[in-house]
Amino acid sequence: MEKQRFTISIFTENVVGILHRVSIIFSRRKINVQSIAASESEIKGIYRYTVVIIETKDQVKKVVGQLEKQVEVVKAVFHTDEEVVHQEIALYKVKTGVLASGGSAEKIVRAHNARVLSVETNFTVLEKTGHKEETQQLFDDLEPFGILEFVRSGRVAITKPMRTLSSIVEELEQLIKN
Repeated sequence: MEKQRFTISIFTENVVGILHRVSIIFSRRKINVQSIAASESEIKGIYRYTVVIIETKDQVKKVVGQLEKQVEVVKAVFHTDEEVVHQEIALYKVKTGVLASGGSAEKIVRAHNARVLSVETNFTVLEKTGHKEETQQLFDDLEPFGILEFVRSGRVAITKPMRTLSSIVEELEQLIKN
């Protein structure tokens, strides 16, 4: 079976140590995490981890099964890239003089629709939101001008199929009752 990119959404209670236990599940199976993002979900008290891995579908199913065995995990689901809408955010710190001259660096920033977040005497911070390939392209284009710092977030994703976490929880509650 061929490896492909999967986005795994893990919904958990907010407890100390859950991220550690989740990461152990991946490391035991020798699966490299490409990106991870954590945040509150649409349900109060439930948090969402968005994990991106490149693996076979069979391996992803096993991992999701292991994740769901964790007491504090409410639900874990996986999706292909085609089944999610996703974005990342990248921040770039460049010398202010490079952009202030109005030359090709400024044109690059405009062409990429990057946003200026902060202009300081010695540096300017830019923001680019998009897919990894888009944020990487801006990095590559700005690199000849000197990038002082660079950071990219993990993927954040929302599924295309119309299925809310609330409906999933309701289904689980029905299964428990029966």
